[in-house]
Amino acid sequence: MPQLAQMLLSLFGAATLLAASAGGGSLAAGAARQETEKLPVPVFEFHSGFWINLHHFLYQQARAEESRSGPPASASLQGLTGEEERAWSAAITYYSGGIADRDLLFNGDMVLINNRLAEMETCPDLSGRASPECASGLRPEMIEALERAAPVYRARWWAQHDRTNRAWIAAAAPLVRQYGAVLAQQLAEAYQSKWPAGLLRVDVVNYAGPFGAYTTLDPAHLTISSTDPRNQGPAALEVLFHEASHTVAAGVRDAIARECRQRGKPIPRDLWHALLFYTTGQIVKRALRPPASPARGGGDAYTPYAVVRNGLYERGWTNYEKALELYWQPYLDGRVNFNTAVARLASAF
Repeated sequence: MPQLAQMLLSLFGAATLLAASAGGGSLAAGAARQETEKLPVPVFEFHSGFWINLHHFLYQQARAEESRSGPPASASLQGLTGEEERAWSAAITYYSGGIADRDLLFNGDMVLINNRLAEMETCPDLSGRASPECASGLRPEMIEALERAAPVYRARWWAQHDRTNRAWIAAAAPLVRQYGAVLAQQLAEAYQSKWPAGLLRVDVVNYAGPFGAYTTLDPAHLTISSTDPRNQGPAALEVLFHEASHTVAAGVRDAIARECRQRGKPIPRDLWHALLFYTTGQIVKRALRPPASPARGGGDAYTPYAVVRNGLYERGWTNYEKALELYWQPYLDGRVNFNTAVARLASAF
């Protein structure tokens, strides 16, 4: 086994990765959860946290209230008491007043909020009343909105969201255990980079924005939806490693920009991101390739995320897909070196 894969397995193989949420304290820790929490999963540290799930759910519901068209649909308030409905509506109003129109990935305040709520996972409140360590430092009006909505969310939606999150983690964990260390090694090598030391934090939530997942850096933090249909089955493995690739892809992004500047060409918009989708898809497809059988000559091959499942190439990246097949795939196959592949890509546009 390659040295990096051995190192990853030895470092991460015995890690316990599911963190219990204080916000879900009303749920008994059953045998299924205990078994899941013992899973040794390399590379990732999975969480299903109360506050970060509440934040994303309020964000989703506020956007649904504003759009009134198409998914995600607003959650039904039927069955809430008058006091509960007022508390929930006040939180939605707060999110509609300046939070829901911010981008989860590109707005710096939203990134800080997401990271801080992840850190508050075991806290019963965000204001520090229970413990000084639980003083979140968030704006008082946000703390008030979240704390007012928390009992309603816990009573009405959280148990189901947490179960769905943990079921997704339990389904993804065996794939990561089987393929994680090798995929991390191969992706790091493909991008001429080093895989991050330690475990990458993954917060699994009911809703993670319109694309179903996003990753922020410094620190690296993956947020993935457990309910998005694009993230289910074997695709969960690709989504995890596509998001994780953002931590190691700066070199190839900069190399594309450098080659384009040297040629006096504009840098093709999102080419580096299309390359990430392509690379992860091809490497995961190779890992999941079914064994050949005398009767069938091999099983059904995995279809990468961007090809059929979501039509990313058809929606504007058609030329990118062709160029990646011509000039980047030979690099992934070991037939040309990194610099040659990047130079050929840059020349193609």
